[in-house]
Amino acid sequence: MPTYLGDPSHQHGAADRLGVLLVNLGTPEGPKPGPVRRFLADFLGDPRVIEAPRLLWWLALHGVILRIRPSKSAHAYRQIWTPQGSPLLTHSTALTQRVAEALAPRWNAAVALGMTYGSPSIPKAIEDLRRQGARQLVVLPLYPQYSGSTTASVFERVTKELGRWRWVPELRFIGDYHDDAGYIDAIAASIERHWRTNERRHLLFSFHGVPQRYAAAGDPYEHQCTQTARLIAQRLSLGEKDWSLSYQSQVGREEWLRPYTDEQLLEYARSGPKRVTVVCPGFATDCLETLEEIAIRNRETFLGAGGEAYDYIPALNADEAHVTALTNLIDRHAQGWTEAARSSAQADQPALRSGAQR
Repeated sequence: MPTYLGDPSHQHGAADRLGVLLVNLGTPEGPKPGPVRRFLADFLGDPRVIEAPRLLWWLALHGVILRIRPSKSAHAYRQIWTPQGSPLLTHSTALTQRVAEALAPRWNAAVALGMTYGSPSIPKAIEDLRRQGARQLVVLPLYPQYSGSTTASVFERVTKELGRWRWVPELRFIGDYHDDAGYIDAIAASIERHWRTNERRHLLFSFHGVPQRYAAAGDPYEHQCTQTARLIAQRLSLGEKDWSLSYQSQVGREEWLRPYTDEQLLEYARSGPKRVTVVCPGFATDCLETLEEIAIRNRETFLGAGGEAYDYIPALNADEAHVTALTNLIDRHAQGWTEAARSSAQADQPALRSGAQR
């Protein structure tokens, strides 16, 4: 007989509390082959990430990939690891703390960080929210553009865990925010800030790639990446020749979304523009793909092939404009829920409407 999680000591009639779950991809516990192997086994074993016949993929993953790739990936992680640990975890934790602080005047909220793969896990984060009395839950995957390989994986893991609860909370799931005005303005402001102290150059938007067949099957990711880039370019008043878009981090032999970032940069190094600025609006926080692949490896490749100047603009991380954008996004999605979950400072105030409506 199944047993569901409950709280016999719950005081019925007590004020409801808003729970907010921020979710990022995840990171190994350390930059060594062992932790990296465990992380990759979880990540690459997700059917949402690799859509392939399970038995054949399991044999390839455990028979070949996890025997070879962890050492190479561990070397890459060592290039970016800090005394505080993984940049993705450090930045995500700081972002979560700042969002919690920003929400405090608006809501009686409990805020937690979960990782789809690795620690802190989504089940642990949701359990923390349950223990803090969350009866209404907003889930915000930190993926501005929706993809079945990222956002949908969060949804599956969240709902699987909530299925273990006796008293399931009300749930609102933010599927994407690729065209959110606050997010677009925050990215554009970071670019403008960079260009105030650095030369204004050709702007390359680099997004994480996905297999072409995912897009062909109806995944909106490619369209949303293009729309994000165009909105930022419009916000910066850039002409069509002032910017371009590419996709990074492809693996394996099948066709991924094109053009590929590394190939695009090699072409620019040979024929121009030879001075570029790269920004990655699909990453909420800096991580292996931005810090090692873009800021280190692609920079060396570009300059070594004849490029003249190369800049990488960091992800928004816990930047104030990023915190404001996410806080307003959460606030809008939580509207209409009981006033008992609002903070005492806002209980008698009209619902906040800051930021553009999606």
